[in-house]
Amino acid sequence: MQNISTPIQIALSKLGIETLTPMQNEAIKACSGQQDVILLSPTGSGKTLGFLIPLVESFTANEEGIQALILTPSRELAIQIEQVFKKLTTDFKVNCCYGGHSTKIERNNLSHPPTLLVGTPGRIADHIRRGIIDTRGIKTLVLDEFDKALEFGFQNEMVYIIDNLTLKKRILTSATKSESIPLFTGITNPIELNYLSTEQPQRLVVKKVIANGKDKLDALYRLICTLGNATTLIFCNHREAVGRISDLLYQKGLEHDIFHGGLEQDDRERALIKFRNGSHHLLITTDLASRGLDIPEIKHIIHYQLPQTEDVFIHRNGRTARMTANGSAYLILGEEDYLPNFIEGDVEEQDISAILPPPAQPEWVTLYISAGKKDKINKVDIVGLLLQKGGLAKNELGLIEVLDKTSYVAINRKKAGETVRLLRDETLKRKRIKMEISE
Repeated sequence: MQNISTPIQIALSKLGIETLTPMQNEAIKACSGQQDVILLSPTGSGKTLGFLIPLVESFTANEEGIQALILTPSRELAIQIEQVFKKLTTDFKVNCCYGGHSTKIERNNLSHPPTLLVGTPGRIADHIRRGIIDTRGIKTLVLDEFDKALEFGFQNEMVYIIDNLTLKKRILTSATKSESIPLFTGITNPIELNYLSTEQPQRLVVKKVIANGKDKLDALYRLICTLGNATTLIFCNHREAVGRISDLLYQKGLEHDIFHGGLEQDDRERALIKFRNGSHHLLITTDLASRGLDIPEIKHIIHYQLPQTEDVFIHRNGRTARMTANGSAYLILGEEDYLPNFIEGDVEEQDISAILPPPAQPEWVTLYISAGKKDKINKVDIVGLLLQKGGLAKNELGLIEVLDKTSYVAINRKKAGETVRLLRDETLKRKRIKMEISE
């Protein structure tokens, strides 16, 4: 890992990263220079480290004020970038601002400005208008997934923000190549790094499922039963379809969750946590989940409603067959549907004629704990409590996520009821806490 300081190399090593990809190395080199950079690389390829590491290396210690701003199209992506930055264990402060988050908390955090600010355009623009953010020290701007931000209608906010900055460097990232870069970005003479390929990864198998008639719900259920208990994302074009599928799966008794922009932030966060920790193997979503989210090891993608463009198809499929893994994508076709013309060649049909039992319940459930980082709670505290007083063995304890005010832990489904009973009157760090299975 050339051109990377020893502290960052140590932090990466602790994260299990001994070598960086060619894309990350080239991105770090380009972003360390004086020119603007356009970085094009598929979802899940590690773009975040590609621009975060040179940002950290460029920061000036003991300098007050925000030195760099990262704008993202979604709350989840903003939070993910903040978490990656924190894992680099630098001495620099980072804050994250986004719609649905407490403005009071954000105001308090920004009263002691971070070195790095991450946020969604709407919330950042609002803070600038209110004079909460001092933009004078911001010299570097990163527009992450900038084309998605435009698609979400954030152009006016981004124009306003950029008009209030005096920048020395701009970095734009995307998982698709745009025909042109909007003039308002101010990009001039950029270095373009293009690691995109128009071909689907060879590790990805694409199949079609033929539904009987117009209603595709029965075909979807049969496909789920055929695929079994593997992690699966079910994509829809509209929230209404997400709700209809969810109603069906509830009737069938299948554990699952939903994810779309109409949900409260807490509900979206819980859905992703449960999906990551294995409490749910099925997540029904709109294209909001098609890129930028930290959802590893997804085995199957189901296009319940067909992607309307090739870019959407690529982004959805990009959630599986990542790095060295294999994956499958299934397109469900009703009697009025046909394969989009951007899917070339013969597509194998998946047989769903067999009547199979539904997948077994996941091994894990999620335990909710009403305390988090703001209460000085950490993973070690939670592990100690669950092993010593909760009656759990180490192999009955799964992924732990500690948020600001709450924590979530995957525990063995069979032991969940007893664990909650044993911990009913317990405390953490002398704080009375509430514990229950997260529904």
